[in-house]
Amino acid sequence: MIKFFSIFFFLFWGFSNAQEIERLHLKPYKVSVLSDTIRENSGLSFFGDQLFTINDGGNRSEVFEINPKDGKIRNTQIIPVRNVDWEALDFSDKALYIGDFGNNLGTRKDLKIFKIPYQNSKFQTDSIKTIPFYFEENKEINPKNLNTDFDMEAMVFIDGKIHVFTKEWVSKSTSHYIINPNESILQPAQFVEKIATGFVVTDASYFDKKLYLLGYTKKTEAYLMVFDETKPGIFFETKPRKFYLGSTLFLSQLEGIAVNKTGVFIAGEAFHSPLGIKKPTFYFIPSKDLP
Repeated sequence: MIKFFSIFFFLFWGFSNAQEIERLHLKPYKVSVLSDTIRENSGLSFFGDQLFTINDGGNRSEVFEINPKDGKIRNTQIIPVRNVDWEALDFSDKALYIGDFGNNLGTRKDLKIFKIPYQNSKFQTDSIKTIPFYFEENKEINPKNLNTDFDMEAMVFIDGKIHVFTKEWVSKSTSHYIINPNESILQPAQFVEKIATGFVVTDASYFDKKLYLLGYTKKTEAYLMVFDETKPGIFFETKPRKFYLGSTLFLSQLEGIAVNKTGVFIAGEAFHSPLGIKKPTFYFIPSKDLP
């Protein structure tokens, strides 16, 4: 859903953690304004050369294929399951996974991931499976809007496992968990590792043994972190690269990232602020500019 933040002193920004921060201003990499049909896009993922996105909660249950060159919608397919709060998507070699786990209050009891077989450029909607899960560490009962460490918007599929990353409004960190995609009974997410990011994580992408985490702060600072995979499925053991991308006031609210050999694709949903509405926007950073 489109979020609204009260913006105070938005021209002031400071770096509060010890990580070295590089500047990579995203605005010059703008490709296009996205269609209003995907103005609340959340998540990006490649399947081969096809690029897909979804809208988050409050929207129809649809998957959109968009053109990587200009962000225009190529195809739309309805998925016959409820969109409570879809926030992420990724592919294995045979299926699409959609994360219905947006949890701004921290109290959702119905976190789930949908597994949808994908064959011959079609989603097999008569064979959808649900993967329910929970966090054993989450003891929150009272709603705390945008003040919880158990919100979540990021997911990647690696070597037969689903990897999810929390959106921690309080700790400004992310915790990495693993979920078994072959279980259809309620399962606990398996904790792996945690790292301070200084921002809330809104999407993730995995390519060429690197993990990319995208997100922003309540002060509207947008960031990208890039991690090297040190062991299979382990990313937080060594120092990452951290890039300041600019302000969401001028970029849109960055909610999707996908990476392939050509570079980094980033999508933002429409962003409401006291300055007005920033339209949903599509960006592309060539690989040569992010070595």
